[in-house]
Amino acid sequence: SMHICPRCETTLSQSEVSQEYKDVKDISVTAKFELVDPSSPEGFEGQANQKTFVLAWTTTPWTLPGNVALAMGKDLNYVKVKFEDNFYIVVKNNLENIFEGKTYEIVGEVEAKDFEGKKYKPLFDYYLNKDLKNKENLYTIQLADFVTDGDGTGIVHIAPAFGEDDMNLGLEKNLPFIQHVGFDGRFTDDVVDFAGMEVKPKDDPTKTDVEVLKFLAEKNLIFSKQKFEHSYPHCWRCDSPLLNYTTSSWFVNVTKIKDQMLKNAQKINWTPEHIKNGRFGNWLEGARDWSISRQRFWGSVIPIWKCDKCGEIKVVGSIAELKELSGVEVEDLHKHVVDKITFECDKCAKDDTSTPLSDRGVMKRIPDVLDCWFESGSMPYAQIHYPFENQEKFKNNFPAEFIAEGVDQTRCWFYYLLVLSTALFDEVPFKNAIASGIVLAEDGKKMSKKLKNYPDPMDLFEKYGVDAVRFYLAGSPLMKADTLNFSEKEVDEVVKKLILILSNTLTFYQMYAKDNAVAEFDFSKLENVLDKWIVAQLQVLLKNISEGYDNYDLNRVSRPLTDFVNDLSTWYLRRSRDRFKSDDETDKAQALMTMKFVLLELSKLMAPVMPFMADSIYQEIGGSKESVHLEAWSEVNEDWLDENLIEEMINVREICSLGLNKRVEEKISVRQILAKAIIKFPKLEKLADNLVELIKDELNVEDLEFAPQELKTVELDTVLTPELKQQGLERELIRQINSLRKNSQLTIEDRIRIYFQADENVALALNKILNNVLADEAINEKKETEFTKNIIVDDQEIWFAIEKK
Repeated sequence: SMHICPRCETTLSQSEVSQEYKDVKDISVTAKFELVDPSSPEGFEGQANQKTFVLAWTTTPWTLPGNVALAMGKDLNYVKVKFEDNFYIVVKNNLENIFEGKTYEIVGEVEAKDFEGKKYKPLFDYYLNKDLKNKENLYTIQLADFVTDGDGTGIVHIAPAFGEDDMNLGLEKNLPFIQHVGFDGRFTDDVVDFAGMEVKPKDDPTKTDVEVLKFLAEKNLIFSKQKFEHSYPHCWRCDSPLLNYTTSSWFVNVTKIKDQMLKNAQKINWTPEHIKNGRFGNWLEGARDWSISRQRFWGSVIPIWKCDKCGEIKVVGSIAELKELSGVEVEDLHKHVVDKITFECDKCAKDDTSTPLSDRGVMKRIPDVLDCWFESGSMPYAQIHYPFENQEKFKNNFPAEFIAEGVDQTRCWFYYLLVLSTALFDEVPFKNAIASGIVLAEDGKKMSKKLKNYPDPMDLFEKYGVDAVRFYLAGSPLMKADTLNFSEKEVDEVVKKLILILSNTLTFYQMYAKDNAVAEFDFSKLENVLDKWIVAQLQVLLKNISEGYDNYDLNRVSRPLTDFVNDLSTWYLRRSRDRFKSDDETDKAQALMTMKFVLLELSKLMAPVMPFMADSIYQEIGGSKESVHLEAWSEVNEDWLDENLIEEMINVREICSLGLNKRVEEKISVRQILAKAIIKFPKLEKLADNLVELIKDELNVEDLEFAPQELKTVELDTVLTPELKQQGLERELIRQINSLRKNSQLTIEDRIRIYFQADENVALALNKILNNVLADEAINEKKETEFTKNIIVDDQEIWFAIEKK
């Protein structure tokens, strides 16, 4: 029993279609089937003009022209009911629902077995005069064990061409087989009144059902009808309603190897882990035989030849074998070529040597092609033409290290790979499986071209870059097999919080590296605590990402990258900024050396999840190979991973955060230097001098005092002396002048002259900070230049201008 999409020829087995059901509104009908001999069985003696009908309920009116029999439940209880002038046979258990709103009389109880083999008049007479196999059983009542009394009338109509239960009953009871709908989804010419009509139009699925019901209503063959909502299978490709066809098929005997499959499946490591014994394991437990034949033109032909006389079957294993059998060598293995190749049946030749060659059986290829999942499931060996070549390559690469696909493939590709690898090699096809979730639109609905409820991926790539989209998806719940409501805003966040920050960091490095020779990295030469700390943090990042990849946990791979880039920019680079401008050549060289090393290593760690930006960074800072993707993966250096320093830096940054928040509360600018900060952290009585200097510089205080207590707080001495005010003025002037330099698009190579109008304190401050702003002199006069600014510091208005020299 197969589900087929008449529009795009997608074919799915009953198991494959399980995830493609949608709730739709359809029409059900209770049809009247008139018994041919109402006087039998006993108790059905009719009077003139009285008829006895068997009522059958169906949710697919379009199948009624293909009806061949009715089925009653062999263990169900039935009654004979009089309604108006006629009698009706229905199941007893659902009587009130069947005759809802109608006045009826129960004549008596009847047994299903008394109706077995009884004839009835067909609703459609198209096949009464057709030559059909088993025609003697056409339009008869049969007993079945799949009929229930929960819904409907307890009697169902049987169309073997359109249902698995129907087909099985047809085989058991030797019923005729009527295929009144072609694989194009339209009524055949036999269905005279509806010939050529599409039975389930995509734009109006009930249109044909309505036409069938109109036809029956004119003949007074409808007892009742109603609209109802139910789940109906749809094509995953074109979203059209599928049709359920019964057809002959070749099968893989999956049930024969199911125990081996279950045993092998335990070797596979799944991400997320619950898929192993959950979604995948449960599916294997319910595995059924696999229908592998399809009635199509395009596809890989099934290499089976069958004798047209004795039925002998031969599986041809290669082009060479086919040539040996037929004398024909082919290159094109498609149906229209291979179907023409025939050869003599060996069995016929051996069994009947007296028959002339011309009268012996001919081996002809069966007409079907393979289910495409058979091809996909053969990928590990088919792609390298094993076993005809590459035996050693296959041996060295099977099973695969890992496979990654959507979680829906647990019932498709992952499953079929395991079926074939177990049957052929008694082995798993892959060692690790990453099952990703399903991407939905931002509103939680399925992405739909019709609804246009998602952004065009190409527009996203153009606007944000492919790396941003890739990184967003890799760090999302998709990697845990959960669904994701795709958000363009969150892709934009990746750009702002990662890509732009990293780009600015690279630009800053390049600005200072271009005029300095950057040495090869040598950890032993590092003196600054910031350099040692960022290298230690890099080792932690490398360790986490390596373990993430080793465990196929892509969330663990992607998320730490954002945190590290934030640390690199907002702490290391910001606290080291003055070092790159410093006259201390040794410290500057160490900062540049560290920065280059970190960016190079970071580009390697980014490469799998942000391949384009990673390679760009690698190329920009002078990586030694043609591409970062040709680099070897780095190894963690435990000597550089100073865990104590990492823990201490956590305290340092927390102290700085609390101190800066305190400044905000006190409304004191961070550029105003203060006398002291009091650190009140539990058990923290001191820090190394280099860390103390970091805190003093970040909080802009002259001194630190440690006073441990239970709760973490930082207090500030907010008393401002004249000296402190002067230093604060210097800081503010540096900020304002550098801001004007930036707006004026000056570079670090451009020296300037400053003009100003202010008091003596400002003059002293300006002359003291000349080197900090790359100025040669400050002149106390008002000279209009292209770049001027007015600021107010401590209620004093200051005018100044800069001029490029």
